[in-house]
Amino acid sequence: MSTSRIARFIIWICSKFTKTEIEQIVVGLSDVLSDRNPEVKPKDDFKEKHPNYRSFTVDPLPPLTEPPAGKKKSPNQRITGKS
Repeated sequence: MSTSRIARFIIWICSKFTKTEIEQIVVGLSDVLSDRNPEVKPKDDFKEKHPNYRSFTVDPLPPLTEPPAGKKKSPNQRITGKS
């Protein structure tokens, strides 16, 4: 959440709730942050920071046991790497 979104959220909270209700919200959020409320967990941002973690697929084809049949390269092509 960017700072401007947080600032707008704070303004929204202040416009919708009384001071007493805001104090209760703060206590509730403090409980969540210190793991005293096991029913509510903050959003885990690990997936946002590491979107490709364990995101892989296995090739359905088995590995080759022999080199693929194809055009053989000349010794000059092997050295230069040009086809």
